[in-house]
Amino acid sequence: MTPADLAALLRAVTLTVVRDRGLDENLVPDSIVVERPRHADHGDYSTNVALQMGKRLGVNPRELAGWLADAFAAAEGISKTEVAGPGFVNIWLGAAAQNTVVAAVLARGADYGRGNELAGSVINLEFVSANPTGPIHLGGTRWAAVGDALGRVLAARGGAVTREYYFNDHGAQIDRFARSLEAAALGNPTPEDGYAGDYIADIAAQVVQTAPDVLSQPEADRLETFRSVGVDLMFSHIKQSLHDFGTDFDVFTHEDKMFATGLVDECIAELKANGNLYEKDGAWWLRSTEFGDDKDRVVLKSDGNAAYIAGDIAYYRDKRNRGFNLCIYMLGADHHGYISRLKAAAAALGDDPATVEVLIGQMVNLVRDGKPVRMSKRAGTVITLDDLVDAVGVDGARYSLIRSSVDVNIDIDLDLLTKQSNDNPVYYVQYAHARMSALARNAADLGVVSSLDHLDLLDDPAEGELIRTIGDFDDVVATAATLREPHRVCRYLEVLAGTYHRFYAKCRVLPQGDEKPADIHRARLALCEATRQVLANGLGLVGVTAPEQM
Repeated sequence: MTPADLAALLRAVTLTVVRDRGLDENLVPDSIVVERPRHADHGDYSTNVALQMGKRLGVNPRELAGWLADAFAAAEGISKTEVAGPGFVNIWLGAAAQNTVVAAVLARGADYGRGNELAGSVINLEFVSANPTGPIHLGGTRWAAVGDALGRVLAARGGAVTREYYFNDHGAQIDRFARSLEAAALGNPTPEDGYAGDYIADIAAQVVQTAPDVLSQPEADRLETFRSVGVDLMFSHIKQSLHDFGTDFDVFTHEDKMFATGLVDECIAELKANGNLYEKDGAWWLRSTEFGDDKDRVVLKSDGNAAYIAGDIAYYRDKRNRGFNLCIYMLGADHHGYISRLKAAAAALGDDPATVEVLIGQMVNLVRDGKPVRMSKRAGTVITLDDLVDAVGVDGARYSLIRSSVDVNIDIDLDLLTKQSNDNPVYYVQYAHARMSALARNAADLGVVSSLDHLDLLDDPAEGELIRTIGDFDDVVATAATLREPHRVCRYLEVLAGTYHRFYAKCRVLPQGDEKPADIHRARLALCEATRQVLANGLGLVGVTAPEQM
């Protein structure tokens, strides 16, 4: 019985209790929360449904908990209940009900952890979106890992996800990039506001190789060649780095498209027509404060040029025109104001602001020997995606960036992530999978075949804890999707790995010496196979490999 199965059972029983006592069954919640107690002696699961309902039903919560506890205890699969505190009900499952989790995991295989609550959600997930003026830096690398993992989690729960990269290949930053390439090719010093680093010299040389006459071109043409060819080369490098990192995009959208297609003009005209754009001091302002923003925003400057937000408004409309009913933006820490700004833009266009979600990611710091790592030889001033991968590998980099909430700054210890020890979280999880893979090979050598026929023998507390932990996986993935928090999957995997290691230390899985294979060995082997499946599924959701051996 999974937590979801138990929650459904408890709701059905609760409805019966409330109905039989002449109370309002409409006050029974649509879903009942089932949680794992912190202490094993408080039961396998606990629910606070009596506390939720008591006052609304006009019944003392503890008295209601007593009615429910008696009814729960009589339900099939539940062996014992008790009332705790002001109205909690602690629940113990019978061995047979608990062990059906093993069969359910093995039956669903790679699909275990998948659901359909997001079916019908057509999701545009925009992340990284770095300008093509240099390699992906650490902030972008964090989003490359987290964004890809979030896309996998959302898709696992039924969402139709499109990963999108939005980039600006025009403007002042691109001008500085082109002038930096030109200076490098001519052997001149880097412009004062330009980009430094070995990668600039590399790309400049590639531009010259691609366009051999570039240095003899008139100055304006030469700069344009360095701009157009250099941006293409830089962006090709970015795409390759992301691909090697396990992050691929379905769509690459140019900011210039919003202007070239006339969509910016269309949106401005619409906002003028519906009264949400007004003129002041020669400029046109969005009435964004009327939709929750902290100030009105200039959309058209007094010189007639569009402000940056004009492109953002058009880009949102472009996404909606393409059929997306949820637009998730993953932005850096310096973009916090975009949350209310983008929601206000959606509302001003007559749309539901809930179609916009903005996730803000905080900073990443690298540490080695207890000291910050600050310099990249390739990029000159920043640490890049390639630097991090070179230091700790793709799996170590991805896992370390995903396992913490994006709301917090993180320090990545390069020394720790290269150690093969239990202190290294990605090694700890991957080692558990490799250990179970080795166990499966040893079982095959001994002729031991797993069996679901004797799961009732799995009555050791360590076995029960492992079974309940693998049973939590579905809820963990569902919660990660709902809250947009893929780090929950990583933290769960670490708990699962630890639970497995404790089980393995206590419960011998395979026969030893001249001992013949017994039913308990076959049942425990099935439990190990189910655990390995869940670990593989979880690692797949965060884009980290599940090694067969280490």
